[in-house]
Amino acid sequence: MGEQKFGVEHHACQQIAHSIKEVFTLGIQLGIVVGGGNIFRGNQAKIFGFDRTPADHIGMLATTINGLVLQQTLASIGIDSRVMSALNTDSIVEPYHWGHALHSLQKGMIVIFVGGTGNPYFTTDSAAALRASEIQADVLLKATKVDGIFSEDPKINPKAEKFERLTYSEVLAKKLNVMDATAIALCRENDIPICVFNLFEQGAMLKAVCGQQTGSLVMGG
Repeated sequence: MGEQKFGVEHHACQQIAHSIKEVFTLGIQLGIVVGGGNIFRGNQAKIFGFDRTPADHIGMLATTINGLVLQQTLASIGIDSRVMSALNTDSIVEPYHWGHALHSLQKGMIVIFVGGTGNPYFTTDSAAALRASEIQADVLLKATKVDGIFSEDPKINPKAEKFERLTYSEVLAKKLNVMDATAIALCRENDIPICVFNLFEQGAMLKAVCGQQTGSLVMGG
């Protein structure tokens, strides 16, 4: 959503797309799980007086909107991608199929995963860990608005401690608010490192993929 309070901002979309293109042109296979928090979050249910399940459904539909926006933004800069949804919205987006996703990645196409896991009560972090496990990803890149994992929100407390490297167990024990426990546990079980980086820092995604120091790395333990 860029600098807006909510919604979709053209400049932010272009910046994200160009960061993806930098990595993709290296020949890296990319699967992207898209969130929908700029439109609606399931945890807004209480504020709105909604039941949690339909609120999560709204959030999952929001990820579908963002996935289509990302696909079209990538297309506008010459990058082909395929959107696959865990939800049954096949008149708009094709349903997620593990084999088709792997085939597309092997053919050199970016695959954008939307609809979360397809179930309420699971975050898009869990969806990212699930899809990373299914496609046997070498690393899960968690794109955020801050440069890694901190003891507190660095925008609120500038003196918050940054952790450059942690184990999965340390993230869970310290209750660090980087990804939900289900996602962390799934990555630990399948030995998938997690790199947390600032999406809007120039070249940060490229550095993360090339193994250069950026953000925070979670692995081992």
